[in-house]
Amino acid sequence: MSSHVQEGTIVTTAHDPATGATVWLTGLPSAGKSTLARAVAHRLRDAGRRVEVLDGDEIRAFLSAGLGFDRADRDTNVQRIGFVAELLARNGVTALVPVIAPYTDSRDAVRERHEANGTAYVEVHVATPVEVCSVRDVKGLYAKQAAGELTGLTGVDDPYEVPETPELRIRTQGRSVADTAAVLHTFLTERGLA
Repeated sequence: MSSHVQEGTIVTTAHDPATGATVWLTGLPSAGKSTLARAVAHRLRDAGRRVEVLDGDEIRAFLSAGLGFDRADRDTNVQRIGFVAELLARNGVTALVPVIAPYTDSRDAVRERHEANGTAYVEVHVATPVEVCSVRDVKGLYAKQAAGELTGLTGVDDPYEVPETPELRIRTQGRSVADTAAVLHTFLTERGLA
């Protein structure tokens, strides 16, 4: 509750902070997760929402430096990101999290953390086929893997466990960023999260 004085009387109004949420975008490398997250973040900010994008590459550089890409380190990385996302979301920020998070049990643990704290959580599978991702190859990972310079590439020679029941599955193949961003923004709006 907050109070202010209006013409000599005290008027009390309820303070209803915007509901925060974590929107976890999972998918293969070069699926379009970060691009989609940034586009939706722009829409949400334009609507007056507090938004942070927790990009997987930036988290690896600043929060998870030193972690490798074996299953245990990937799990640790996902749990760290999930902790930060839930903390932000619990405090009224929409945390958009474009992170591969290849393992179901890691993603489920993040969901459970949110549920335990009563924090909104939305899993979005950015469903781009590996053939399309390898052509996009934003970071050159697929080319390095094909040349034998890289092993453990998610979806190629390391597993990616496709979410069975995400809240939303977005197929990006043949669609514009604006179109996919509109789909996600509409979905969040319908649930009171945008």
